[in-house]
This record gives sequence, structure tokens and C-alpha cells, in this order.
Amino acid sequence: MTGVLTPVETVQRRTLAILCGTQVVGGVGVAIGLSVGALLAADLAGTSLSGLAQSSAVVGGALLAVPVTRVMQRYGRRPGLGLAYLVGGVGSALIVIAAATRSVPVLFAGMFLFGGGTAANLQARYTAVDLAAPQRRGRQLSLVVWATTIGAVAGPNLAPLAGSAVRPWRLPEMAGPFLFSALAFALAAAVMMALLRPDPLLLSRTLGAADSAPAPAAPLSMTDALRVVAARPVARLGIAAVAMGHLVMVGVMAMTPVHIGSAHTPADTLRIVGVVLSLHIAGMYAAAPVMGYLTDRLGRRAVILLGLGLLVVACAVAGTAGHDTVRLAIGLTLLGLGWSGTMVAGSTLLSESVSTTVRPAVQGLSDVVMGFAGAAAGALSGVVLSWSGYPTLALLAALATVPLVALALRGVRPVGES
Repeated sequence: MTGVLTPVETVQRRTLAILCGTQVVGGVGVAIGLSVGALLAADLAGTSLSGLAQSSAVVGGALLAVPVTRVMQRYGRRPGLGLAYLVGGVGSALIVIAAATRSVPVLFAGMFLFGGGTAANLQARYTAVDLAAPQRRGRQLSLVVWATTIGAVAGPNLAPLAGSAVRPWRLPEMAGPFLFSALAFALAAAVMMALLRPDPLLLSRTLGAADSAPAPAAPLSMTDALRVVAARPVARLGIAAVAMGHLVMVGVMAMTPVHIGSAHTPADTLRIVGVVLSLHIAGMYAAAPVMGYLTDRLGRRAVILLGLGLLVVACAVAGTAGHDTVRLAIGLTLLGLGWSGTMVAGSTLLSESVSTTVRPAVQGLSDVVMGFAGAAAGALSGVVLSWSGYPTLALLAALATVPLVALALRGVRPVGES
């Protein structure tokens, strides 16, 4: 292999650099808001509804994936990602207004639109494989997931600073993180729209990457994408892995700040939540290149099973930790690692199981399914926490992985992977 890059490889390197940069900024926007979202919702609407507020963001990210992927199918990745970030910025601004006016309806509307930032960060991982060589898909997808580490880890720890920054404006401290989110999303949208040229998806179509099927005359609907996935067992496994990993992660993670807050003062809660969630997010993103390497070397199903095993162990550790900050931090870190395994391997498996002409629609469907799985977990998590406590929540999350473990194991026996 020579050291001279082909034109496509040059574009791919530039694309990865831009995606990594915007993931850092967008990661700050998502993480700093989510770190206090449940606390703000609990303050305004009560603990039992705090999970629903988090679910609004997850549902928003899921439903916004539909128009975003339709834009991508017609016009490319750049305008779709830019749109998603802008919507997330509008949602962040509404949450600031909700905190200032103590308006629960505005809070829920803002959290819904805030999901646009999550939708953009998630869709960026698929953009990384539009021009990737088949043997490097897992690693290049995971590189973009990894890039979120810097912003995502810094985000929760910036929450106290953001809260202090808005005091001169007489805004509630919980509004500060979302003001920072609005600025971060606006910056990510500007960079994406200005620099992501040529568009990797449009270029891959021009080059006839991976297949020679004609492009559809109009963007595929989610129903069309569902039919494509239904006809491909491997695609079904990919979607199921991404969705289940997200369900377990959201269900446990969303209520951890509330669990911590039940035993500490508000000031201590922000500090402890910042540390615990930073380690959790580091587990999600920092180890992604390792998961990507293992995905390319060991096979997609093997890493899906590894991720599921880590999720179960994480639930066991966190669920038995009580208010021990160290054990909670270990449990949440393992939770992030499990999510990383299912996300990287599942996304790679899904992307390569369908042709480039239908790939954006199928990827959008995956994020919709993942979003609703997380939303269901978030909505029920607050109820379970109020009804029976944090240990029960962790136990139910672990049990939810059993069907997917059976599906992945069944696939391993007859189908070997290189």
C-alpha cells in the first residue's frame, strides 16, 4: 500500500476531521443539558414526571430523525445535520425560558426540540461510513463516536460554571447549562454548513459506492425503510442491538441524578452528578475506537454480545451501590461501555446490510426505533423509581437484554463472521 491518498480518501479524511470537530462542540451541547435535565424537570414538575421530560428529548431526537433523513436523502448529509443542530438550539432556548417562567408545557416543548442536537450527533456516525472502505467501517464510525468524548465529558462538569454565569441575569441556575447548549448547537450548525463540502453521501452516489442500484425517485418513507429491514435478518439484528443498548442506558442513566439528589444537597448533587456522568459518558465514547477495532476484527455479533454483557454487569453494580458514589461511578462507566459496544457494532452491521440508495432511510428508521426505545425507558424510569426505587429500576433494565442476547446467539451459531 502506497502513502499516496486517492481523491476519495482525501475527502474522507476531511469529512472525518469536520465530523470530529462538530461532535466535540455538539457533545458539549447535549451533555451539559442532559446532565441537569431530570433535575430541572423534577423541580418544575415533580419526580414522577422527570423521566417524561427526559423522554421528550429522546422522542424529539427520534421523530426529528424522520425529516432530517428525508432532507439527507434529497440534498445530502450537510443540510440535514445543520438543520438538526439548529432545531436543538431552538429547543435549548425554550428550556431557558421555561426555567425562568417555571412553565412545564414550555419545558416539555423545549426538551422535544432539544432532541435535535442528539439527532445530529447520532446521524454523524453514519456520515462517517459513506466513503469508508468496507474493512474500516467499524473503526471510522467509532472514530466519530469517540470524538464526542471531549465535549460530552466536559459538558456535565461545566454545569456548575454555566449555572453561576446566568446569576447576573437573574435566571435560575438550572437554566445556565441550556443556554450553553444553545450556543454550542448554533456553532456546530455553522461549521457543518460552511465546511462539509463535498457532501460525502452525494459523492458516494456519484461514485456508485457499494452498489449500482438506481436512486429512488423520491425519498423513502419510514414504511419503505421498514420493509427493507424486515427482508434482511442481519439488518434487524443491527437495529435491535442499537435500540436495546440505548433503552438500557437511558433507563438507568436518566434517573441516576435524581437518585443521587435524594441523598445530597443541591450543590453537592451537581458536583457528584458531574463526576458520575462524566465517567459514564467517557465509557460511552472514549472506548469507541476499541469497540470499532473489535467490530472489524472479531465480527459484529461478537461485539454486540460483549456490549450486552457489559450492560448487565453495569446494572448489577449500580443497582446494588446505594448512595456509594464510587460504586455508582463504576456502574455508570460500565453502562457507557456496554452502550458503546452495541451502538458501534449494531450501527456498522446495519449500515453494511443495505445498499447505499436506501441506507439513509434505514439509518433514520434505526434512530427512530432507538429513540422510542429510550423514550419508553425514560418515561417508565421515573415511575419505577418513585414506586420501587433505583435497585428495581436497574434489575428491570438488566432483564430487558435477555431477548436480544438470545437473538444474537442464535445468529452466531449458523453464521460465522470473519
